[in-house]
Amino acid sequence: MAAMQIGRVSTRRSRTTSRRAPRAAPARQHRAVAQAAADGAAAGGTPVKNTSMLVLGATGTLGRQVVRKALDEGYDVRCLVRPRPVPADFLREWGATTVNGDLSKPEELPAALVGIHTVVDCSTARPEEPIKKIDWDAKVKLIQAAKVMGVQRFVFFSIDKCDEHPEVPLMNIKHCTEQYLAASGLDYTVLRLCGFMQPLISAYAVPILEEQQVWGTNDQTRIAYLSSQDAAKMTLAAVQSDATVGKTLTLAGPKAYTTAEVIAMCEEFSGASAKVSTVPSFLLSVARAFTSFFQWSRDAADRLAFVEVVTRDATLDADMTETYKLLNMSESDTTTLEGYLREYHSKIIKKLNEVNADSGQQNFYL
Repeated sequence: MAAMQIGRVSTRRSRTTSRRAPRAAPARQHRAVAQAAADGAAAGGTPVKNTSMLVLGATGTLGRQVVRKALDEGYDVRCLVRPRPVPADFLREWGATTVNGDLSKPEELPAALVGIHTVVDCSTARPEEPIKKIDWDAKVKLIQAAKVMGVQRFVFFSIDKCDEHPEVPLMNIKHCTEQYLAASGLDYTVLRLCGFMQPLISAYAVPILEEQQVWGTNDQTRIAYLSSQDAAKMTLAAVQSDATVGKTLTLAGPKAYTTAEVIAMCEEFSGASAKVSTVPSFLLSVARAFTSFFQWSRDAADRLAFVEVVTRDATLDADMTETYKLLNMSESDTTTLEGYLREYHSKIIKKLNEVNADSGQQNFYL
């Protein structure tokens, strides 16, 4: 029922827009920019370069890798970033252009989209933000703005098997956004993700090195972890291929692993023993039910619902044969989790030996 209700939102611009009270000067400027761009397109103006790209979520695990890969391949990359205490200076140092803006404020989107050929949306709600506000309401406005501004390619990142779990708010919203994007008339590609290798460092590798506790569950869920760098390579390959237009592709690593297998690899490469505390899967269901009783904890319950799905002996994986063909890639182009963890531990242990430091430090990230 929730999926149907969300999915009914029209792709047309709201008829109530003209009845709104006048906005402040910045909002009028944004609308003027949008109108000028639309008038130029209608008049057959100069087309935008197909190397112009807007990346949303550019400071995140995936977004920053997409920015870097796109810059390496000669794209003119613009990043929509929210004003933040820690500036996104590294994006500008790499050669990208940054534009201050908030995805949840639709009046700020048109100016960011001027002159953009391709949008790559890597953004998602932060832990402290309502999922629906960012991952549904804001995404609908973004797709609408992209359509109005004449964006010619739109890449959206989703979650593997989101269509199979309408009871999980985040997965339901991702699937509904996929459907909304497909109905928008934009040339789109949906890339569904299973899981990234990078978070395993802070979740398992670092605590084991520091002889601290790690948390596991008693399930047999398998996840085909993918390096964020490989996901970025696949993203650029998808952007550059007309064969991916209108397609929904799942991006998976070469092999799926259980949590126990990941911990065992970290133990092997570090030479340390893990202090594992196992959380029974049923406790996650109890926690979700309890937190859903309170308005202030609804979003926590929504996130626990997603965690609950990935602890049901599920398998987040996909046959990549056809995807590799579409992307003109092969499995040999991707990093294995074993190789990633082995390289990480090799570098970290070497650094620790060189500086004669103990593992109480926190700067272990590659």
